[in-house]
Amino acid sequence: MTHWEENKTTFPVIDVRHLTSNFLPIILHRAQQVNVGEGLCIVQTFEPKPLYSALRDLGFEHVTEKISGHEYRVYFYRKEKKSITFESGADMPFKPTAIVNYKTIDDELAGIVVDFWEHIWETENSEIDIKTKLLLSMSNAIGASRFRQATRELIKAYSLGVTVKELDELFSLFAWNQGIGYFSSEIGPSTVFGVYKHIKNREKSGVDRKTILDELMETWGDKNPNVTTLYKQTAKRCEKCE
Repeated sequence: MTHWEENKTTFPVIDVRHLTSNFLPIILHRAQQVNVGEGLCIVQTFEPKPLYSALRDLGFEHVTEKISGHEYRVYFYRKEKKSITFESGADMPFKPTAIVNYKTIDDELAGIVVDFWEHIWETENSEIDIKTKLLLSMSNAIGASRFRQATRELIKAYSLGVTVKELDELFSLFAWNQGIGYFSSEIGPSTVFGVYKHIKNREKSGVDRKTILDELMETWGDKNPNVTTLYKQTAKRCEKCE
């Protein structure tokens, strides 16, 4: 047991079990305010593994306690202070918020999905680097006409350093593999092609990558109904349904 674990029960508690929306930004914002030598406790109905790497990149270490089949408590202790950046991965766009959808169905199912996500995206000493995995995932998504997913993967890959020249070659392959007709009618008008065009045009104008990323998230972030993975009710809110 580390020295801080003796005091973990005194950490401020953030209980996100009742939330059906994206709770990750809330936690990341709160975590950045924690001083070195202090901590916080996250309570969730499934083990929130995506938080581990995100907060580790901010200088936290953690211990997890399974209280019951529907309650996990994760205690995060800030050992050092690191800045949040896209490059560190801590603030990489589009956390796996779709996991919340599985939580709505069943907590155990959400836990299974988290384990699968961790196996694919958090494997230590992976032979394929994360940027390449994202581009492969993007390509698979385009091949299946899942432009929502493809858009998210492209923006994440760009945050990790993918170049315009790489994207030029990739979109040329889409035209070759999918066919000119499909490319013209489906890929060309898609959100993922819009992101690619924005990146290329803005870099040509000399805009830096961080500014471009901010612009991408403003236009094609989770507020965009064609990109978000969470249901957004546009009709009058039904309090009985919440």
